[in-house]
Amino acid sequence: KLPIETINLVGPDTLTGADVAAIWSDVLGRPVVYGGDDPSGFEANMATFMPRWTAYEMRLMAERYVSDGMIPEDGDRERLVGILGRPLHGYSETARALAAA
Repeated sequence: KLPIETINLVGPDTLTGADVAAIWSDVLGRPVVYGGDDPSGFEANMATFMPRWTAYEMRLMAERYVSDGMIPEDGDRERLVGILGRPLHGYSETARALAAA
């Protein structure tokens, strides 16, 4: 049974947008550039294939990532490892698996 508390879902590494772009550049073998901290372009792109209200909500989520990040608190990683019973997967590992699929 899971604890009745907020569980921060984090990975083993804390990455910036530029870090993630560098990982995808390496995985894909071509340049990938971080789009910056203004999610309005992200919203406009999302609105081309989903309802505008959903694209707006996605932009709000992206704004929160930009303003607050997803920085793990002390013990978050260890708590997840304990719950999952295995080491956390790194973003590079996940990107490679997605690219190979």
